[in-house]
Amino acid sequence: MKKQLLVAAIENGTVIDHIPAEKLFAVVNLLHLEDMKTAVTIGYNLQSQELGTKSIIKIADKFFTDEELNQLAVICPNLTLCIIRDYEIVEKRTVALPDDLRGIVKCANPKCITNNEPMLTHFHVHGQDRRALMCHYCNTIIPLDDVQMVEK
Repeated sequence: MKKQLLVAAIENGTVIDHIPAEKLFAVVNLLHLEDMKTAVTIGYNLQSQELGTKSIIKIADKFFTDEELNQLAVICPNLTLCIIRDYEIVEKRTVALPDDLRGIVKCANPKCITNNEPMLTHFHVHGQDRRALMCHYCNTIIPLDDVQMVEK
């Protein structure tokens, strides 16, 4: 029995794999994929032994900054990122949520200084399961599923 790739290979660029299917459109919006001028391939509701169903995004000629990867990690901790050069995977890694986030997530507390003064937000990952963030300034705790990203 022959197996076939469901999503076409790219020559150079980035593959974001193991996106939970329900998080795909949040990732698409975060990365502003609608503005990309290079080829973008999206697979949705693909079978996955790990997740049941998953999504995958392949972006030709795009390589992400650490800040962009940190934003991705907030929405989908533990994504797999593959860097492709000449159709070969040259780097494969898990994108993990860093211990501290600066200027990425908005504080939910309207009285927080970050919502009233021109300054960067600063959050620490909170809890043993690492599924919440705590504001460095006002100690407000926000579950990862409820975070709002800082608009840039």
